[in-house]
Amino acid sequence: MTEKAIFYHAGCAVCVAAERAVADAIDPVRYRVESVHLGEAPDRIAEAEAAGVVSVPALVFGGGAYHINHGAALDALK
Repeated sequence: MTEKAIFYHAGCAVCVAAERAVADAIDPVRYRVESVHLGEAPDRIAEAEAAGVVSVPALVFGGGAYHINHGAALDALK
């Protein structure tokens, strides 16, 4: 069974590089990764916060939020 993972980002260069790295590293048989650009989907910021995201880029899966490089705080995207 494929599990869902969500990659939250802001579209910056760090986020784009992290998105590529995640795409290369995550097993597509095990995880279906949804990419959410919070600058283009600000209505999903509350969802990201509820999942434990405090900065982007971040990957949420398996009940945890994993922050990559702490690029931009979610408060900066509001």
